[in-house]
Amino acid sequence: MNAIYPADEAHRSGEALNSGATIYALASRIFPLCRSLTGEGVRHTLDILAQYIELERHEVSTGTAVFDWTIPPEWTVEDAFIRHPSGSKVVDFVNSNLHLMSYSIPVQKILSKNELKAHVHTLPEQPNVVPYKTAYYTDTWGICMSHNDFEKLEDVDYEVVIKTSKRPGHLVYGEHVRKGRSEKEILLYTHICHPSLANDNCSGIALLTHLAATLKARATYYTYRFVFAPGTIGALTWLSRNYDRVGAISGGLVVTCVGDGGGPNYKRSRKGTAVIDRAVSCVRCGPDDTMPTIHEFTPYGYDERQFCSPGFNLPVGLLQRSSFGTFPEYHTSADNLDFIRPEHLGASFDMVCDIIEVLEGNWIPLNLSPLGEPRLGKYDLYPPLGGHKSNNTRTMAYLWILNFADGSHSLLDIAERSSLPFSEISAAAEILQDRGLVSSLGRCEI
Repeated sequence: MNAIYPADEAHRSGEALNSGATIYALASRIFPLCRSLTGEGVRHTLDILAQYIELERHEVSTGTAVFDWTIPPEWTVEDAFIRHPSGSKVVDFVNSNLHLMSYSIPVQKILSKNELKAHVHTLPEQPNVVPYKTAYYTDTWGICMSHNDFEKLEDVDYEVVIKTSKRPGHLVYGEHVRKGRSEKEILLYTHICHPSLANDNCSGIALLTHLAATLKARATYYTYRFVFAPGTIGALTWLSRNYDRVGAISGGLVVTCVGDGGGPNYKRSRKGTAVIDRAVSCVRCGPDDTMPTIHEFTPYGYDERQFCSPGFNLPVGLLQRSSFGTFPEYHTSADNLDFIRPEHLGASFDMVCDIIEVLEGNWIPLNLSPLGEPRLGKYDLYPPLGGHKSNNTRTMAYLWILNFADGSHSLLDIAERSSLPFSEISAAAEILQDRGLVSSLGRCEI
């Protein structure tokens, strides 16, 4: 099989580290941009991604109905600040785009500190960070700042200036398709609506871009569809525009928050037992081979809930390192480029590649010597000295495969039953096939 990574573990580890550095560099490029549901920040982000992969851009006009939703006006930001009577700016959008609540309406007012308080968002429990806030579907405004900085403000009148506009325009999303031999598709989706938040979600955007670039060099059986779209409304827009062809989606992942060292965590699709759900449970992450923590589906989260809505019920799960909302940096200025690390991005990339290997490399083995256990030493597959209290992982993989290679179990079935990583079962099965101990009954389709 034409694997994404070579089989040699040392080479593979080096490739993962290189990938992590590449992904981090791309995340750093897109981090400063002011993204929202719409606007130039999204377009600029897609412009950058198009320098790495072929990207088809779709624009959908304001006012377009997408199921129960409507494409909102396009939001444009020119400037935003709060100015002290002395002339100094105590809050400045130029310093951080998180200072402006997304989709704020224009404002030019003189307000006392007490009046200002109604529109200033802070986190008293995390007094040194700036929160991320949105007001997508309402006409209001807000300024975000650290609680300590707000507390330091003098009791004077402040000038508040927000130069924004909401006008008819477009929602924009990008799509990249890597054609395989099969028309069956694997959907890889990530949201592009968050501004300067590194883990959520510069990490997901950069990782999937690098994955799409990596897959250029590989012939695949399945077709891989990458979608970069704003959260919720973007997923709904894609679904509405592809309503007649979503049946081609045989599995998928929503990828976000993959740059920190937590987890990994996976939320199953609504189906719960889809091949993608099973595949994730048979991969490992990082140098410690950490098993993903598997969570049952809930209708709250990221865009997996749109793909898993009852009218679609697609086999799409959510893959993350630390789960959204569980780490203190989440939706704050602390989710910066120091919070994500190349080694974590590389391990996350490695994990996604391993998931693809499960999908691409799952076949049904048949034991050609089923009458008792073959003498593995005869094939140089067993240590010359016996009597050990336990066998090594590779030996156990041989034994599991030979016992369950009865023509009714796939490699994924055997990996699940044995609790061994799919990569270990797959490598052992190829050796057994090379030694003439098993044959292949063919690919196991999703």
